Amino acid sequence: MKAILIKEFGAPENLTIEESPTPKPGPDEVLIDVHAIGVNFIDLLVIAGQYQNLPALPFVPGVEVAGVVAEAGEGMTTCKPGDRVMAQLQRGGYAEQAIASEQYCYPLPEGMDFARAAAMGMVYLTAHFALVGRARLADSETVLVSGAAGGVGLASVQLARALGATVLAGVGSPDKAEVARANGAHHVIDLSGEDLKDSLRDQVRKATGGGVDIVIDPVGGDVFDASLRALASGGRIVVVGFTSGRIPSLKTNYVLLKNISVTGLHMNDYFQHDPAGVRRVQEELFRLATDEKIDPQVMQAYPMERFAEALNVIRDRRVMGKIVLTTGHESV
Repeated sequence: MKAILIKEFGAPENLTIEESPTPKPGPDEVLIDVHAIGVNFIDLLVIAGQYQNLPALPFVPGVEVAGVVAEAGEGMTTCKPGDRVMAQLQRGGYAEQAIASEQYCYPLPEGMDFARAAAMGMVYLTAHFALVGRARLADSETVLVSGAAGGVGLASVQLARALGATVLAGVGSPDKAEVARANGAHHVIDLSGEDLKDSLRDQVRKATGGGVDIVIDPVGGDVFDASLRALASGGRIVVVGFTSGRIPSLKTNYVLLKNISVTGLHMNDYFQHDPAGVRRVQEELFRLATDEKIDPQVMQAYPMERFAEALNVIRDRRVMGKIVLTTGHESV
């Protein structure tokens, strides 16, 4: 099989495609013929050697795939050969075949294609756990999503709208504003202004008459600083990531004075400690997609050989929705 290998940390262009042995599934594992691969911001961190947990070199990156089960290991009951599935992985997704654990292998709803399925995992799980698990979203609350045209951002916009919230989408350009509106945003907040602390808060006040109940922030940096000031009394902000490149610090007196909650979300912790909860949420997300309440947006599907080009779209913050890679396996 062909696989994309990290032999040394650095830029996406440093990776190589090589022939690798087909892995063998162990007990409670499946071998998947991969049709589509989800490309995520986390992949860039892993490739650069900047992620918290890194295996020994060389290795195959990639944390989510969609395809067809080719072989099942002993004791596997969730998925069987021939099943169309989406799976979450620790690594190994950037390949024509991948091994998945039974805990993180999910049969696909009828009619869902592989590209949309590969776009249906990490970003929607993150959005759901952020909104429901960490922020405790209640009906009719207001939600500001920063980086609202990116993978996690757009998933959060769609899901917050589906769960009954009034959604404010924070974006940095008119084309991203259009995408956010098309995916359910009630209001658009321009994040491109120079005096972001005041301009963001002023726009939120104009849209809501006060502050927002919840902020979902995958951006960090100046956007986090400004979003904190746009929260209503008793508001909650969920730290999802730092795509801006700067990890912000926090003056806790402001948290005290406005009764604000600041919480974080790291999906790997849920994968490790609550796989049954992850499965329940993934099944709920599939139901919402089947009911057309959410709709994974694949900006572009790139052939596997163009992996560097696909990753650089995310690196340069040009992504709107989700980027996937395709392997060339015949679709089923």
